[in-house]
Amino acid sequence: MNLLLLSAIIAMTTALVCYSLGVWGEKRAGTLKPVHLAAFWGGLLCDMTGTEMMRRIAETGAVGAGGNLHAALGAAALLLMGIHTVWATVTYLRHNTDLMRTFHRFSLGVWSLWLIPFVSGLILANLPHH
Repeated sequence: MNLLLLSAIIAMTTALVCYSLGVWGEKRAGTLKPVHLAAFWGGLLCDMTGTEMMRRIAETGAVGAGGNLHAALGAAALLLMGIHTVWATVTYLRHNTDLMRTFHRFSLGVWSLWLIPFVSGLILANLPHH
């Protein structure tokens, strides 16, 4: 395994951990808190980093079947994750307590959609490359 791939795997796994801690921590707390925002931002930054590394790997042609679909799903998930993180930050800074108490619904939806390209990447990594 080359260093770029290992770094990408670490970045994406860290994104999963950060984002999951933020989403599920927010749900358990019953409101949006700064620690959740930090986890969202950390997850987003790690996802952006891992995605860029994966893009560089894809440029080499080392992508199995379904790579284009995975890339499109990943781009959509990253965009949604960015919107979610910014909206969470704005919600918190505006001290919208009603939305802060229900924001976890949106968070869980985005997190669930984000898992699709994460899991598809794991599956594609185990398919033969042409």
